[in-house]
Amino acid sequence: MPSQPSDISYTVPGMNTQDSQDIIKVLQMRLHSLNDLHLTLKHVHWNVVGPHFIAVHEMIDPQVDQVRSMTDDLAERISTLGGEPNGTPGALVERRTWTDYSIGRAEAIEHLGALDLVYTSVIKDHREAMQATETSDPVTQDMLIEQLRGLELFQWFVRAHLESSGGKLSTRGASTESGAAGQAADQARTQP
Repeated sequence: MPSQPSDISYTVPGMNTQDSQDIIKVLQMRLHSLNDLHLTLKHVHWNVVGPHFIAVHEMIDPQVDQVRSMTDDLAERISTLGGEPNGTPGALVERRTWTDYSIGRAEAIEHLGALDLVYTSVIKDHREAMQATETSDPVTQDMLIEQLRGLELFQWFVRAHLESSGGKLSTRGASTESGAAGQAADQARTQP
């Protein structure tokens, strides 16, 4: 297994190794999260069906590409700080604090309902990481802010399919992916 953040022997000029170790731990979890997100997005891309298939299928691939780019930025920042990024599937599964995406082959609206919850979780955790780096490493914070801009935009794309003309999200109050998928499907059946 690659070295843990406590094993670093150098960091960027002007930063102490303890701050770097703390930031590396935060960034490693963001790396796991975004690796998981890009795989989840590809899963959706492959398993979306129904009348809105092509719109969602084609909307997802640019998100996959940009999220993969974000993972590269995170891994390179970990290395810059003196750490060793770990992007293996085993490390992701071992250290993640969330469950695997639960929706298989499903209607586009169901996947979008579930993805809304996925994006909410990723964005919430990314915001916490951004706040945790505010004082100790504004360079990392700036990178996280830029990534949040993209992640929030992607969630807006998803939510545009889930929002009623009155501004209510069909996924409001859902706490599970399957619940959000069901709520999205129910709203789609009752609205033209």
